[in-house]
Amino acid sequence: MFQPKKKRPRIRKTMSGLIALTLLSSLILPNVAGAEPEEPSQVQFANVSVQAGQTVHVPVALKKSHFGVKAYNMQIDYDTSALEIVRITPKSVNVMSTSPNEEGVADFQYKINDAEGWVRIIWVDFTGGDHSIVDETQLFDMEIKAKSNATPGTKQLSVDQTDSEHWYFTNVEHQSYTELSGGTITITAANSGGGNSGSPGSSSGGGSTVTSPVVSPVPSTPAVTKGVDIYVNGQKQEQSATATTSTVNNQVTTTVHVDNAKVINQIGSGLRTLLLPITGTGKGAVVGELNGKLVKTMEGSNAEVVIQTDSGTYTLPANQIQVDQILNQFGSTVPLEDITIQIAIVPSATSKQTAIQAAADKLENTTVIAAPIDFEVKAIWNGQQVNVDRFNSYVERSITLPEGVDGSKITTGVVLQPDGSLLHVPTKVIKGNVQDSAIINSLTNSTYALIYHPATFSDVTSHWSRDDVQDLASRLIVQGTGENVFAPDRSITRAEFTAVLLRGLGLHSPRSTEAASFTDVKTGSWYEDEVQTAVSYGLISGYADDSFRPNSEISRAEALTIVSRAMKLVGLAQADASETTSLLSTYSDSAKVQAWAAEPVASAIKQELVQGADGKLMTDADISRAQSAAIVKRLLAKAGLI
Repeated sequence: MFQPKKKRPRIRKTMSGLIALTLLSSLILPNVAGAEPEEPSQVQFANVSVQAGQTVHVPVALKKSHFGVKAYNMQIDYDTSALEIVRITPKSVNVMSTSPNEEGVADFQYKINDAEGWVRIIWVDFTGGDHSIVDETQLFDMEIKAKSNATPGTKQLSVDQTDSEHWYFTNVEHQSYTELSGGTITITAANSGGGNSGSPGSSSGGGSTVTSPVVSPVPSTPAVTKGVDIYVNGQKQEQSATATTSTVNNQVTTTVHVDNAKVINQIGSGLRTLLLPITGTGKGAVVGELNGKLVKTMEGSNAEVVIQTDSGTYTLPANQIQVDQILNQFGSTVPLEDITIQIAIVPSATSKQTAIQAAADKLENTTVIAAPIDFEVKAIWNGQQVNVDRFNSYVERSITLPEGVDGSKITTGVVLQPDGSLLHVPTKVIKGNVQDSAIINSLTNSTYALIYHPATFSDVTSHWSRDDVQDLASRLIVQGTGENVFAPDRSITRAEFTAVLLRGLGLHSPRSTEAASFTDVKTGSWYEDEVQTAVSYGLISGYADDSFRPNSEISRAEALTIVSRAMKLVGLAQADASETTSLLSTYSDSAKVQAWAAEPVASAIKQELVQGADGKLMTDADISRAQSAAIVKRLLAKAGLI
């Protein structure tokens, strides 16, 4: 991401991608003079596991090379009965381009043929070695899907290394003998139960998925039930709930059953907060149970339910449960009081803990600080289950840090994705008398963990953006352009700015299944998912000619227009018509602000996201990487998300 433009050899605009691949191949296949190295270079495909029907990322890395690689060509073969390639994302190239254009040949290109089961990847350093790839570098990432009907077992990604058109590496000094390792994909049976935060919801707003039937595990210890106190609007309600504790699969679980009718009668229409404080359970799971009628009553009062445990707290507005949507899935005639709503805080399974640690190990300088936790909301009726996993607004949950753990050693919370990767979620740390807590705001339910990922860049040490850039980098929101380099004053493209904003907001997948349609957003491009997600949240709309122009530099006016739409999502007030005129008038170039950008720019000024320079807004100027980082950080801070 964030790569400089390079001047490339010209190629006809009408040339197909496959022809361009052939041309690139001819550029790297001729004989190269020079002695062979004493030891071969090494390329490694990651070994991964994936459930049938799910996707997984397979990093491909250069692990060892005596000289910088200036070009490579490989064709990877795979079993089409079980696997398909979703996309290829370059990681170490100088220009992220995947197809030829009018100006020349892309540095990096690939061609996927899922019918025959191969993908061909080619990269060339057209600078003649100035930007060769060095040791311990990820070359690219393969996103691979295990087909839903795939048989559990192992599949091998293979390369015919005896054929130079299928496997060829060229170093700055000589043709390189290169060894390949890894590439085993272990396919496991599909998980038939539960939803995940990576699946789009069934509506344009919050989302829920149905699984059936519900299988109730058998406790391994006798259940113990006792009366507990809950709080309504801060007032203790004695004996208005019971707590049942049992052990299932070595997991101690406490389930709090609220006396729904009693609570409804006590609070009438004045309910604001229903607190279920369940302490003394240690690392055990806690589940709060209400029925649909109580939740509907709370929804009408704009109330929230709070589950408070030793390991964390879940604060859930009742209207985000969306009882009416749940009722539609069960059947509109089902009595609300017969629907059980479960709100749970559960220590993550060992398999998830292992996956999070593995993902952290792949990131540089990253430590997992606290054991991951699952936050879940389920509705159950007559053996059927609806998982509520998407919300219309940010929902707050907290993770309590272990005693003795300093909150300053948390850089961000992360969410575990279905493919095993870790992505940022808006997080802030709250100091406590005994234990600190990390407050996470998210639009989904999922598995969350806390990490320490300090990041620094040599070229921002004395730059005005240092604190903003390094803070966002430590949160996995922005990345460098090279080893320890950020390039703060370089301009940023429309696709890159969109990706940074989405990462900052913690938006990692579309909120609906409706596809975005832009003529210039190519299938398989690195920004395809980002564009789809941004469109689904109403952040971008493109141009009148149905283009998005992802690789064009974005102006300050365009960037602030996208940010102003994000302001609605995070609940920040925008400027009205009268405020717009007043706010813009203090700048000497206010007359140059385009009409379509006036209100968004004024809104950014109102929320102190931008200040201008030398009394000017310069809305037509390109926005820089540093400015983008500063604006995104101010947006998140102003909204109270970090």
